[in-house]
Amino acid sequence: MIDLNTLTILNARKSLDAKEYSAVDLAQAYLDEIAKKNTELNVYLEVYDDVLTQAAAADARIAQGESCPLLGIPLAIKDNILIQGKKVSAASKILENYVASYDATVITKLKAQGAVFLGRVNMDEFAMGGSTENSAYGVTKNPHDTGRVAGGSSGGSAVAVAANMALGALGSDTGGSVRQPAAFCGVVGCKPTYGAVSRSGLMAMGSSLDIIGPIGKTVEDTEIIFDAIRGQDVLDGTTISQSSSFKTQSSSFKIGVPWDVVNQEGVDGAIKENFTQAIKKLEASGCEIVDVSLPNIGLSLAVYYILMPAEVSSNLARFDGVKYGLHVDGKDLLEDYLLTRGTGFGPEVRRRILLGTYVLSSGYYDAYYGKAQVARNVLQREFADAFRTVDIIVTPTAPMPAWKIGEKGDPLSAYLADIFTVTANIVGIPALSVPSGFVDVDGKKLPLGIQFMAPHGGESVLFDIGKKFFGE
Repeated sequence: MIDLNTLTILNARKSLDAKEYSAVDLAQAYLDEIAKKNTELNVYLEVYDDVLTQAAAADARIAQGESCPLLGIPLAIKDNILIQGKKVSAASKILENYVASYDATVITKLKAQGAVFLGRVNMDEFAMGGSTENSAYGVTKNPHDTGRVAGGSSGGSAVAVAANMALGALGSDTGGSVRQPAAFCGVVGCKPTYGAVSRSGLMAMGSSLDIIGPIGKTVEDTEIIFDAIRGQDVLDGTTISQSSSFKTQSSSFKIGVPWDVVNQEGVDGAIKENFTQAIKKLEASGCEIVDVSLPNIGLSLAVYYILMPAEVSSNLARFDGVKYGLHVDGKDLLEDYLLTRGTGFGPEVRRRILLGTYVLSSGYYDAYYGKAQVARNVLQREFADAFRTVDIIVTPTAPMPAWKIGEKGDPLSAYLADIFTVTANIVGIPALSVPSGFVDVDGKKLPLGIQFMAPHGGESVLFDIGKKFFGE
């Protein structure tokens, strides 16, 4: 019998190659777990009907002596990443029955390795939200307390891994959408350097912020998935080559802590205490801890919630009821647009489209969008300066543990949950969320996370420090 609780990609690879069990056996174990848990947790929007066929093909390759890191490994895929011939809806009614006509580049790379795709998992509609409560298909529940959110927008991806409903997963991260649900669910999530992973075949939300990122049980598993999907792509002109990655030659790490950011108002006391203990653990492991100053990091949330809706407004203009997806008939073309978008988009998506259209409109562009771009450049320079003196900058991943479903009815209070994560997307640097312990809330142990940030191309440094912290 396969013990899914202790299984990792690394030891599953060894067992598959040693033929201790087959890829079909492994896939079936996850299908059984999905059948037991999905009704309660609402993770999978669709479990693919060809999972065992994919696994059998992986077994055939293994029988021929082939081995690569993800051959036969069952993965969950966020519902905004295209797989040719499969439905992909971005958890929105406007794309409810849309079938992808091509593979995302990351899917092409995973298929080449022989990964097994279990199905598409739930998310906030068009990746807009931090709780998966904005999905058109219902909220995904946290496996540590089903009365609480899983985080978002990649909540389905994080729960799939945390609840043993997949061995690894792909999510997308625009302002923390891989890292925050990873922290809420007690798993590892990586937001790569902007351009390190192709966005071809990822439904666009904020094009200058979006990145596909891996989620795994361990830092090593997350690194394995990242290595499989990274690299330059002719289909995405923003991608960068692997040779541009940054590495440190030191066996120890100089870690910068922006204490003024960590101790700001609105950060839960349990988060501050857990973070302090994490810093002590890093110091005890031989890391040098230094204070760093990032004077304008307080602007990050405001900058993000100007730039992101502006890009949303542009990117979602294509969903008009004419080209593909939902179409609602009106008395003329304008009413077709209005009825289709009003019916197909949920309230959070409509809110962000309206906000983005406003900040891009004549008379407001310079006052809002233009100034936000200036502030973005200032933040980029501040982080570049900080990384001249430290290898890594560390913060909590989120300012609070997972909240109760329905607790944050005010959108602004939910936006504030992004205070530690949005900056990495604004400046384009890689970041990694690693489990840092638990806090007791209402008799339940809720996971917490610590976030490591590195210079552009510094994923190898992140994985090294993550393994050191996680004890791998």
